[in-house]
Amino acid sequence: MQDDPNAGNGPASAGDVLAVFRSLGPQTRAEVMERTGLSRSTVTQRLDALLAHGLVVPAGEQRDDVPSRGRPAGQFAFHRDRGVLLVADVGASSLRVALCDLLGTVGLERSAVIDVASGPRAVLDVVDGLFRELLDASGRPAAAVHGIGLDVPGPVDFAAGTVVSPPIMTGWDRFDIRGWFAERYPCPVMVDKDVNAMAFAEHRAAHPDVDALLMLKIGTGVGSGIIAGGRVYRGADGAAGDIGHVQLDTGDGSDPPLCRCGNVGCLEAYASGWALVRDLRAAGRDVQGVDAALALAATGDPEAARFLRRAGRLLGGAVAEAVSLLNPRVVVLGGQVAASAGDQLVAGIRELVYRRSLPLATARLQIVPSALGTRAGLVGSALLLADVVFAPSRVGALLAG
Repeated sequence: MQDDPNAGNGPASAGDVLAVFRSLGPQTRAEVMERTGLSRSTVTQRLDALLAHGLVVPAGEQRDDVPSRGRPAGQFAFHRDRGVLLVADVGASSLRVALCDLLGTVGLERSAVIDVASGPRAVLDVVDGLFRELLDASGRPAAAVHGIGLDVPGPVDFAAGTVVSPPIMTGWDRFDIRGWFAERYPCPVMVDKDVNAMAFAEHRAAHPDVDALLMLKIGTGVGSGIIAGGRVYRGADGAAGDIGHVQLDTGDGSDPPLCRCGNVGCLEAYASGWALVRDLRAAGRDVQGVDAALALAATGDPEAARFLRRAGRLLGGAVAEAVSLLNPRVVVLGGQVAASAGDQLVAGIRELVYRRSLPLATARLQIVPSALGTRAGLVGSALLLADVVFAPSRVGALLAG
C-alpha cells in the first residue's frame, strides 16, 4: 500500500515531517529519513507536498534576515515567515499582544490597560485594535494571519475555546471567542488559561529537558499550570491546576474568608494579591490595589510582612500536596506577588514543601523563580498556538486542500 503524502494522521505523515523541521531546524532528505524511518521515495513525496504549499523551502530562504552562507546543499527548512501569528495575554487589568512568526517567536508587541470585567466585546475590541496596529506596522495584511491565540485569567474549556464560569471575568462565560474572531480573520483561534501558557513557556525556554513541571502563579489571584510528559496537562475538561480554589482549614478557629468564586476558605482567599489588599485595609492601611500593597510590603511594614509570611506557609502547604501528587522536577513561581515579595514568600513555600513532601519527591526538586517574568504568558501562548496551527492533522487537511 502506497503512503499518502497528504495524510494528516498516522506515523510520519506530512505533518510529522513538518514537525521535524519545526523542532530541529534545517534538514536534508537523508536526515528526515533517519528521523522518521520513512523511505527515500516517501520522504520525497512528503517534501514535495510541503514545498508545493510553501510550508517548507530550501534552507536559507525561510527568513530574509538569515544568510544562506554555510548551509549544506540539499537542506530544507520550515518557512517561518510564510505568515504570522497574533497572540494576546489578557490579565485582570492589562493585556499584552504580539505579532509572531510561524515558529511562535515573539516580534512586535503592544500593551494596554483594560478591565477584564468590562466584558468580552469591550476587551476583544481593544485586542483587535492592537492586532491591527501590529499588522500595519509589519506591513502584513489580515490574510497573512495563520492563527490567533488568547490566554485569559479564568477556567477554559480548551476544546471548545470558551471561558467557563470565571470568577472575575464578568460576561465571558461561554462567550464564543472563536466566532467573534472568525468575522475578522479566517484562521484557527486558540484559547487557554493564562497559567497553562506560562507553564509551557517556562518549560520550553528555561527547562526544556524537564518532562514534569508545576507553574504556580501568585498574582491578583492564585493558579497553577502543569507540564506532564513535556506537554500541558489540562485534565479531562480543562480544569486541571485550579490550586487557588482548593479549600483550606487553617486550624486557627477563625471564620474562613469568602472567595471571589463564591466559596469560602479557598487558598486564593488567604494568599492572593487581592486577599493581601483586603487584609491590609482591615488592618488600617490605605492601599488601593495590589501594586500599592506590595509597595507597602517592600517598605518593611510589619502587617504586610506578617500577611506575606502567612501566605507563604499556606501556599507551601498546597504546593507540598501538589508535589506529592504530581512529583514535578521543577516548581516555577511567577506572577506579580511572587516577583515582588521575593524571599518573604518563597522561604515559606520552600519550608513547607520540603517538610511535608516525601524525600523521593523532593530529592531532586527545584523551586525557582520565573525565568520569563511578565512575558511568560505571551511567549507561551505563541508557542502553544504554533503547535495547534501546525498539528499534523491540521497540516494534512491543509495539504489535502
